[in-house]
Amino acid sequence: MKKLGLVAATLALTLGASSVANANVTPEQAAALGDTLTPLGGEKAGNADGSIPAWTGGITEAPAGYTPGDFHIDPFPNDKVLFEITGSNYKEYADFLSPGQMKLFELYGDTYRMPVYETRRTASNPQSVYDATKVNATRAELLDGGNGIKGAAIGIPFPIPQNGLEAIWNHILRYRGEGVQRYGGQAAVTSGGDYNVIGFDEQLILKYSLPDATPESLLEDNILFMFKQKVTKPSRLAGTALLVHETVDQIKEPRKAWTYNTGQRRVRLAPNIAYDTPGTAADGLRTTDDFDMFNGSPNRYNWELKGKQEMYIAYNNFKLNSNEVSYEDILKPNHINPDVTRFEKHRVWVVEATLKEGFRHVYQKRVFFIDEDSWQIHVADMYDNRGELYRVAIAHGVNYYEVPTHWSTLEVFHDLNSRRYLALGLDNEETMYDFSVELTDKEFTPQALRREGIR
Repeated sequence: MKKLGLVAATLALTLGASSVANANVTPEQAAALGDTLTPLGGEKAGNADGSIPAWTGGITEAPAGYTPGDFHIDPFPNDKVLFEITGSNYKEYADFLSPGQMKLFELYGDTYRMPVYETRRTASNPQSVYDATKVNATRAELLDGGNGIKGAAIGIPFPIPQNGLEAIWNHILRYRGEGVQRYGGQAAVTSGGDYNVIGFDEQLILKYSLPDATPESLLEDNILFMFKQKVTKPSRLAGTALLVHETVDQIKEPRKAWTYNTGQRRVRLAPNIAYDTPGTAADGLRTTDDFDMFNGSPNRYNWELKGKQEMYIAYNNFKLNSNEVSYEDILKPNHINPDVTRFEKHRVWVVEATLKEGFRHVYQKRVFFIDEDSWQIHVADMYDNRGELYRVAIAHGVNYYEVPTHWSTLEVFHDLNSRRYLALGLDNEETMYDFSVELTDKEFTPQALRREGIR
């Protein structure tokens, strides 16, 4: 890829990028974290032409007038659109777009636009996460085959990644608080713009990120996080529920999952809630492992760290996150409303996953574009078994500054064959995420799942 020539000293550390073998970072290399590198491993300096500024800490406090529980005030209300990438000029920006992004312009060039704003490197985490990341840098290791980790807790495990598997584990384990209650849902939008909103009530406890987490305790309990999801609407689906326990050592014990079906009033083990099983009530527009842009075991793919590039990605999307816009304002035919989006130029790691021989998945290849400042996947291009572009996913990120963490506020999965899309994470007409919720293990049991389902 011609766009991957933008990596300076950081990429020089990624020798043997396609390997899954550990090549531990030395203390001298780790010393760059917080110095020439950001605490999470991004390049602290700006780029040569100044279109990407230096990282100076990100958002470290909430704007005046914000109260936890509110929707997030836009900290940059006076920023103006610098220019727009459109169907008529997108080829001029090809070096800063993924093939999937360019395909959206090709398909929907009359209406699809990217409003480009000044780049604001707002991503931030608590100091405790930075401290843990620096410790992890020299001791974290992949387990056999890369299907788990050891020697890390709380922070990013591989801030100076040596291969593609380390980079994807950074995304999986990036900091998103210790626990969160989320209200919202998704809509599968037809090519004509019709949709129904599926409502979700979700709880997530991130055992990896708890203040008392240690590498030893994580391996002993073998739990990275626990996730519970209940469908709240429409009435025909309400009460359907899902519980997932994600494991640290996925060879020792794969992901455990259970479902509750309102018709049967029974909790059942659900070993197929993984990989390319269709996502919950998603009209076949995403797979289970598309959730959060990528989740679950990486064992069906070979992973290669291709390098780093500059790219236009959806960043600081506070307008899209606002309760001043409705679902009707957002959901339009073919794609979401460009007027409520914001794109900026950032540096991203490029990770390519190619399906292993003898394994099956609807995606033969996936290419992930991962923000260097947060390890959030912002764009994913997915290819079918003919090698053709099949889907492109775009994560619209914001800084949840009460945590703080950079995380997606909306994920949009475009199916290039059906000309439909799925908008996942709609919350503008709901209650904002609650990062202060206190969750306990007993709320993530099969018995608790049944109680959730029959409420």
